[in-house]
Amino acid sequence: MKDNTIQEEKVTLAELELPGDLKKLSIKQCRGLCGEIRKTLITTVSKNGGHLASNLGVVELTMAIHRNFSSPDDRIVWDVGHQCYTHKILTGRYQRFGTLRQKNGISGFPKPDESDHDCFISGHSSTSVSVACGIAEAMKMQRSENYSVAVIGDGAMTGGMFYEAMNNAGREKDLNLIVILNDNNMSISKSVGAVARYLTSLRNTEKYLRTKRTVEKGLGKVPIVGKGVSKGVKYVKDSVKYKLLEQSTMFEDMGFIYLGPVNGHSLEELEEVIHVAKSYHCPVFIHVKTQKGKGYQPAENNPGEYHGISRFDVETGNPEVCPTDSYSTVFGKELVAMGEKDDRICAITAAMKYGTGLQFFHNRFPERFFDVGIAEQHAVTFAGGLASMGQIPVFAVYSTFLQRSYDQLIHDVAIGGLHVVLAVDRAGIVGEDGETHQGMYDVPMLTTIPNTVIYSPSCYEELKMCMQKAVYVCKGLAAIRYPRGAENASFNTNYLNTDYLFMRQDKGDILIITYGRLYNEAFLAQKALGGCGLKCDLLKLTKIYPLCRSIIDEISKYKKIVFFEESCGEGSISEMIGDRLVECGYKGDYSRVTASGFVKQAPVRDSLELLGLTAEKIADYIRGRFGKNGKARR
Repeated sequence: MKDNTIQEEKVTLAELELPGDLKKLSIKQCRGLCGEIRKTLITTVSKNGGHLASNLGVVELTMAIHRNFSSPDDRIVWDVGHQCYTHKILTGRYQRFGTLRQKNGISGFPKPDESDHDCFISGHSSTSVSVACGIAEAMKMQRSENYSVAVIGDGAMTGGMFYEAMNNAGREKDLNLIVILNDNNMSISKSVGAVARYLTSLRNTEKYLRTKRTVEKGLGKVPIVGKGVSKGVKYVKDSVKYKLLEQSTMFEDMGFIYLGPVNGHSLEELEEVIHVAKSYHCPVFIHVKTQKGKGYQPAENNPGEYHGISRFDVETGNPEVCPTDSYSTVFGKELVAMGEKDDRICAITAAMKYGTGLQFFHNRFPERFFDVGIAEQHAVTFAGGLASMGQIPVFAVYSTFLQRSYDQLIHDVAIGGLHVVLAVDRAGIVGEDGETHQGMYDVPMLTTIPNTVIYSPSCYEELKMCMQKAVYVCKGLAAIRYPRGAENASFNTNYLNTDYLFMRQDKGDILIITYGRLYNEAFLAQKALGGCGLKCDLLKLTKIYPLCRSIIDEISKYKKIVFFEESCGEGSISEMIGDRLVECGYKGDYSRVTASGFVKQAPVRDSLELLGLTAEKIADYIRGRFGKNGKARR
């Protein structure tokens, strides 16, 4: 749209120059666009997978934000970032939205190198207010009159960083910082704890606020005196609110102006409250109520299932979530079986009950199940407290989120020798969620912590064996890491253990080493290489840390060794073995294939192939390095 006139006819996303044209449209036209956006979200996520329910809930909110702020001059920071799909559509990426979460497509999270409108990368929770506060302070120093806006969900408010940032930001009285709470009463699992109860008490004030708005609008229509009376009501609204509610809000106590709660699906209410917030020129907190999954009945009925999903059928709403055939499900059910026999076992999740398979334990032993909210640091220290009293806490957590609790693992668990078990889900490549979610750093992180034991099973049965070992044999911090999705076991699962296993061929002097799900890839590569006359032995590690001295003695007998590892190379197990070989004077050929840098979004198989970690790539590497006669090529 080239002119500044408002056309009352229907408009479509394809004909607009976004986000600028949004300010030229009527509310009626914007409502029509919201309907088109919802259809686009449902269609795209049904094909590509992704985060659906949260995005359906923020369509009007995102529309109002872009109509009342001027991105990218005004900076919009999305907490976690998985609810930024509408933001992407409204900032010039509508034509490419079909590539969402695909290889070489647009990311499912904010990504500054993708668009100037994505001002800060975001994939983990509770960071937005810290980022927005820093941006607002920089704007202040640069004498900019633009706004810094943080959009955060109620689930993310259970993270400690939120309160640290609010405490810091609330001290500044002349900061153009606006925090918008998207309150849908849900995180990935239902919001839990005192924060959820507190927000419920605030939601209950909406009846009062709706009545106040109605009275103000009614007074404004009264001839002669109406506007004056209405203005007077506006000036005394704070004292009226305190009289009726008999409390200030926590956010006001922290130094913010509190506005809300308002209906997050009413463009009129949203635009009104944003306009008021901008007028203060100091930290403002806007409380917005939304419905997760809004506009798609299956997602409205089951927002937890439609938080992050694979492809699904739009007509039936049948999602491919929580598959029965997955490491997470096997772990969850086995923990129930162990809990039946031992009432010391407790299960902990950081708002990921369904994602980690702990719903089974919760249903069977609710008194021993703890959802601490999005608070991984607290989860680890809380586990330490349980362990100090003789309980056996099992904290199930995605690898990428475990990164947030490094200090607690050292200070509150390892130093005291407390027995805590980590079930590290989504270890290794996770696929379409990209750099912020790849599980590539848990091994380098955990191996720096003294007296830690790490297991990496290669199939379901080995996972169960490792769980028994971690719970009942290990004495300190024990971790079991396993990948997203289902097992893929071409090998004979009768030959399993919790330490290590050699698969030898006749007179082979090449040794392949690996662990976890890559064992299946290495096993297939060994067969393929043997078929073309290149004999290789194979070492599968199950207890990957600490390294047994006997393993080093055994592998140093081989002239040629290659380690394939689904982990960051720096600080990896393959690097440790290389160091040990040097220490013992090894003179042979040792090489390793690992991940390097940040791994971008792509299907898991594509990423493994790119890293050289599929069976075909493993075989190609061996042939290329040693040739058919097995001699190393330098």
